[in-house]
Amino acid sequence: MPNAAAATNGGTPAGTANATAATNGAPATANNGGAAATPNGAPPAEAHDGANGAAPVSSSSGRDHVVIFPFMAKGHMLPLLHLATALSARLRLRVTLVTTPGNVAFARSHLPASVSLVALPFPPFPPLPAGVESTDAVPCPSLHLTFLRATALLRRPFADFLAALPSPPLALVSDFFLGFTRRVAADAGVRRVVFNGMSAFASAICKALAASPPPSFEPGGAAFHVPGMPEHVVVAAEEVPDGVAKRGDPDNPFTRFFVDEISDSDVRSWGVLVNSFAALDEGYVPALQSFYEPGARAWLVGPLFLAAGDTLEAEKEKDPEGCLPWLDEMAAQSRSAVYVSFGTQAHVTDAQLDELLHGLVRSGHPFLWAVRSDTWSPPVEVGPKGRVVRGWVPQRSVLAHTAVGGFVSHCGWNSVLESLAAGKPVLAWPMIAEQHLNARHVADIIGAGVRIAVKAGVDVVGRAEVEEKVRELMDADSKAAKSMRERAARAQQAAKSAVSRGGTSAMALQNLVEELQRTYDDALGKGAKVL
Repeated sequence: MPNAAAATNGGTPAGTANATAATNGAPATANNGGAAATPNGAPPAEAHDGANGAAPVSSSSGRDHVVIFPFMAKGHMLPLLHLATALSARLRLRVTLVTTPGNVAFARSHLPASVSLVALPFPPFPPLPAGVESTDAVPCPSLHLTFLRATALLRRPFADFLAALPSPPLALVSDFFLGFTRRVAADAGVRRVVFNGMSAFASAICKALAASPPPSFEPGGAAFHVPGMPEHVVVAAEEVPDGVAKRGDPDNPFTRFFVDEISDSDVRSWGVLVNSFAALDEGYVPALQSFYEPGARAWLVGPLFLAAGDTLEAEKEKDPEGCLPWLDEMAAQSRSAVYVSFGTQAHVTDAQLDELLHGLVRSGHPFLWAVRSDTWSPPVEVGPKGRVVRGWVPQRSVLAHTAVGGFVSHCGWNSVLESLAAGKPVLAWPMIAEQHLNARHVADIIGAGVRIAVKAGVDVVGRAEVEEKVRELMDADSKAAKSMRERAARAQQAAKSAVSRGGTSAMALQNLVEELQRTYDDALGKGAKVL
């Protein structure tokens, strides 16, 4: 197993031998930073507790203990790190976050010391290179499915971890992609709450179209109503994620993995955790719940970064590219800049990057652009009103800056929430997965954005289209831009209200915990058979 350093006191690494424990190849639980060992010669897992006040995992009662197991991708981890913080800091529960050694430092840097960390050894799975433990480190897209298959091998060590606990925890919150965790939890008498990182809107559409596909997913046809959804919900074939459109193909490798490892475990979960809030998603909850077993509920508890009480002060200190001082200069000149970022997963060709830059320059608006390519070079000078950066960007702080007037985004759900929580409208430029559905949601239904014209069969969006849509987003005097800003401002207020005392998301999280605690003894009595 890779020898991961134990993170203590918020992320300072300290390689200590006494942080290691083994029980049949699985982790022993942490006890005030130490560990108990059962020397069976199996690869150990490691316990990484925060020092000085960290709650020990090995308390005698499981009623106030929640185990959280995120999928190893930054966009999937962050919301559950925020959930762990909210449960620990606000609801005073004991929380253990399960991950792998290569993700410990990232997790610890986003968690309070009161949250315990347990690292399961990441299983070797050629041809996946050794040391690749997160999707952002996967060297090529063709290995993403291999990575998923590797994570399924965490079943045994995770089962041993749960078995080593003195009593079953209140619940397991685990990622949709970690389908094996539901069966493991059921065998241990633990209820699983599934998290998939999408909105209720996108989740319900994906499940509805997988269950009742249209006659054809060929692009270019008219938009159609999604079965079971409110009448205003229509989508076009090109907006349907590939994973859904190909669900009926038994020869598709992802389809086979989904059916074998994910589908059944998802719909048989005790409940569904949704990183969203009522003002955006309440109308789609009944449709989403209809795909789960009777009694299962979808809990809207977001935005989780706000629920965690996450302030921007710490993030502002992590600005190696000087984005915030540059925005300060724009604000001093009374200029409104557009922020551009397409996340970390989507690949954008050099030809598209060229056209995007030309369009940004021609729009006449200042821009701050986070580029994830190490090989692309700007074909033209960006000038004093443009800034292209390649390193870490404190995105929430950037979006909250008064000089930022809009966000050109791939419409990953985390980015949509961050933009709306900052009150900034979106130029939606979706690329993969459910991002096209998010784009429809934010632009056409919420009304806080505009969509780039992504045409079927056309690989590159031209500079003229970029220029036109950036101006539509940013021009202060246009009726369309004013409407988008007003809708974004309403969403911002709704997001803040949702996580405030008595707000819909705050009450949903509290009610979720209270319902789990109220029925804890009943769940233990019923055992694994009905879970």
